[in-house]
Order: sequence, then C-alpha cells, then structure tokens
Amino acid sequence: MSNAILKTERGEVLNYSHSYGENYNNDVNTMPYVLSSSTSKTGVFDNETWYGTNSSNWNEPLPIDMQFNDGHKLQIVVYSVLMVISAIGNITVLALLIKRRLKSHSRIDMMLTHLAIADLLVTFLMMPLEIGWAATVQWRAGDIMCRVMAFFRTFGLHLSSFVLVCISVDRYYAVLQPLNLSKSRGKIMILIAWAMATLCSAPQPFIFHVEIHPNHTWYEQCVTYNTFSNDNYHTVYNILVMMFMYALPLLTIICSYASIYMEIFRHSRMPNSEGFRRSSIDVLGRAKRRTLKMTITIVMAFVICWTPYYVMSVWYWLDQKSAENVDQRVQKGLFLFACTNSCMNPIVYGIYNVKLRKKKKPDGVKSGQSSVILRNSAKYTRHSESIRSSSD
Repeated sequence: MSNAILKTERGEVLNYSHSYGENYNNDVNTMPYVLSSSTSKTGVFDNETWYGTNSSNWNEPLPIDMQFNDGHKLQIVVYSVLMVISAIGNITVLALLIKRRLKSHSRIDMMLTHLAIADLLVTFLMMPLEIGWAATVQWRAGDIMCRVMAFFRTFGLHLSSFVLVCISVDRYYAVLQPLNLSKSRGKIMILIAWAMATLCSAPQPFIFHVEIHPNHTWYEQCVTYNTFSNDNYHTVYNILVMMFMYALPLLTIICSYASIYMEIFRHSRMPNSEGFRRSSIDVLGRAKRRTLKMTITIVMAFVICWTPYYVMSVWYWLDQKSAENVDQRVQKGLFLFACTNSCMNPIVYGIYNVKLRKKKKPDGVKSGQSSVILRNSAKYTRHSESIRSSSD
C-alpha cells in the first residue's frame, strides 16, 4: 500500500494513503511503511482542495501512479504465479500432514499443519486482494470490506511468524528438556499463536477506512489518512508491527536454536559422555536430527525472505531522504520477495520428506518389492530365533 504525500500551502505534509500509487518514473520514490502504508508522490494539493471546497475536475488527467500501468501488470503476474505455487504446495503438505496425524499424533506435525494453514491464509486472502487491487487501482469494495481485508492482510503473516516461534520453542524442549514435554504444551502454544495473531491484527480495521480523493471526488481508496493525529504515531505503529511480526519472533528463534547448539557443543567436549562418542550431532536421534534440520531450514527461509524488506523499512524511518533515492521497483520487489516465503515452507517440507523416503528404501529395490522384502526378513528373523532357542 502507498501513501501519497500531499503538501499544503504552509509546506505541511499530509498522508493520503492509497494502494499501488507508485510511479516508477517519479523523482520522489519512498519506501513503503510496514504492511500498513507506503509513500509516493501523486501530486501537490492545498488544504482547500483536500477538504472538498473545490469541485472535482473530471477533465483533469489522473497522475500515472493512479492509473493502471506497467507496475500493476507486473504485480498481477508475480502475485498470480506465487499464488498458484503456494496453493499447490501448501494444500499438498496440509493433506500429507493430516493423513500422517490420523496414524500417529506428533507435536511437530501439528505445528507444521498450522504453519501450512497460515500460508494458505496468505495465499487465498492477501494475494487475491493484491491482485484485485492492482487491477482496479482504486478501492471499489466499500468501507466494510476495506476494514475486513485490512485485518486479514496481516493476520496470516502474524500467524506464520508466531507458529515459527512455537516450532522453535518446541524443538528447544524436545532436545534439551525431553522429560518436561507434554502433549498439552504444543496445543497451548498454538492457541497462543492464534490469539496473538488476532490481537496484533485487531487495530487494522480501525486504522484503515475508505476516503475520497480531494481532487477527483469519484476516486475512492482504502487508506490510513486521518487516523493518526501525528505522523510520529503512524511511524510508532509501523515499528510495533515490525517488532511483533519479525523482530521478536526472530529473537526468540535465534535464542532457541542457539541454546540447542550450545548444549550439543558442550556435551560433545565432555569425555566418555554417552551419546556423544562420535560427533556433537549424535546427541540427537535420527528423527530428531532430521526434524531439527528441517525446522532450521524453514526459519532460514523466513529470515532470508523478510529481512531485506524490513532493513529497507528501517532505513526509511531513520533517513527518509536517502531511502527515497532507491528505485521504486526495488522497493516493491522487496515486498514481493518477502511474499515468496509462503511458497518456501512446503518446498522445504517436501525436500526433507523425499530425502527421508529415499533413505528408507533399500538400494536397487522397487517400491512394489519393499513390502515383500520386509515380510521375508521378518519370517527369517522368527525362524532364526526358533532355531537358536531349540539349540539352547
């Protein structure tokens, strides 16, 4: 979303947030605020025009960033591709996890299920919203839908971050304090993740609303304008969104996995310590080791996808003038790259499970022969045991 900068006669800056208002050829390019609004230049209006004392000029052409342009076409194509990939991947993973949970209950499978649900919320709520908004440029769904979609636009992203925190904390207890694990703890953590995602997204419907453009009274947009009495409050809100969606989850994740590897390293240096004879990673069972690697890879995908966007956002808050010099296409590309995180999780899950199946299957054995081999080996074992017992 974007914030057109409206300068008054006294040189004040008013924020008229609107979606997809970026003019790629504009001299003033600014970094989007975190998930609530961003800024770009659409024109200079005075106070009288803003408050509607001047009549709408139907013959006056719209600025290029308020018209359907090449930037919108690019967004539609990219979001459409991401939506298809994410939908196929996450639906497949969700079906596999549900099938597996019917056979055996596992905390990590439950958490991965909720992570897939969070990614599907992003896929089927946020991405279609971005596609439709890019196609229409202005908001045409009314004030109620503006507020509702503002809530769901951040809900899936918050939920995904908090579920990653749950996975990291669960791995911490599974490796370092396995005796303190309980079945209810995983469910409680997931409930807290959903509650926190709801709480963090709750301000969105009160912040976003439909406003009419000051010059073109037929042009409506879902914006944050007039919500904050001071621009500083808007910046504080955006920083809080970044803290709860990225910084605090990342800090928790780093602490959890750092503690795990420090404990492994500490035990690996202890002589004659059981379970640490060959290498530091031997402290984990084969299943735990695979799960730990998979969850770390998922977390790394989260960090790689979202860090460039938030680094640019912080740069914008600290030094807006220098951040405005960054090409608007780069700024928009950073958020598109961040959205690829919803496609990465099912890919990581699929890679690790394919590797697991290949390791389980003996070399040179076809899938149809595996069950026969297992039955024959079981018969051979029972026969050997009967011979051994008779000889004794």
